[in-house]
Amino acid sequence: MSDSVFMGCPILASAGKLTGKPIYFDMALRHFRFMQKLCLRPDGLYRHSPLNETAWGRGNAFPALGLSWTLLNMPEGHPGYGEMVQSFRGLMSALEKFQDRDGMWHEVVDDPASYAEFSATAMIATAMLRGVSRGWLDASYLERARVAWRGVLTHIGPGGELVDVCESTGKQKSKEDYLNRAASFGKDARGGGMAMLLATEMEAAAK
Repeated sequence: MSDSVFMGCPILASAGKLTGKPIYFDMALRHFRFMQKLCLRPDGLYRHSPLNETAWGRGNAFPALGLSWTLLNMPEGHPGYGEMVQSFRGLMSALEKFQDRDGMWHEVVDDPASYAEFSATAMIATAMLRGVSRGWLDASYLERARVAWRGVLTHIGPGGELVDVCESTGKQKSKEDYLNRAASFGKDARGGGMAMLLATEMEAAAK
């Protein structure tokens, strides 16, 4: 699944930075290339898995955030660094087209009738802020992230309840299956963690 761009690549790049062994950076690049072949659609979005073409929200947010985390630890001199930066830019360019007027990305990214999804929005906006701060993206993405932050805030209740965090989602067989994934109302560790991550990046961007 496209999730593994987040689950695997950042850990490998971190291991490379920690040990100083280039083999880990090579493994991160090899895994990323494999996942692109498996899940990257011609339009620049990611299908969640090869079972169907659905561009699930977190199925795109995971590669966005995962690439940003990988690049934080990938040496600029590594042969794969420039390739991954270009891939990151391509994904951000594809995603920006689907941010709604409230700053949110949806549970199925390219289906505006699906619900505006909390966790994907927080993850994509975090990736955008990192991209701007490190020079991988131009400054126009800073305003997109700010609008996303405002959208995220409108989905947090007075008691810390989160509105519309998609439930845990494995491979689904059809777009309809993705559209039927439940949205939470209440406390949610996944959504809360991603909101805190975005808040940290927003604070850094304000300095």
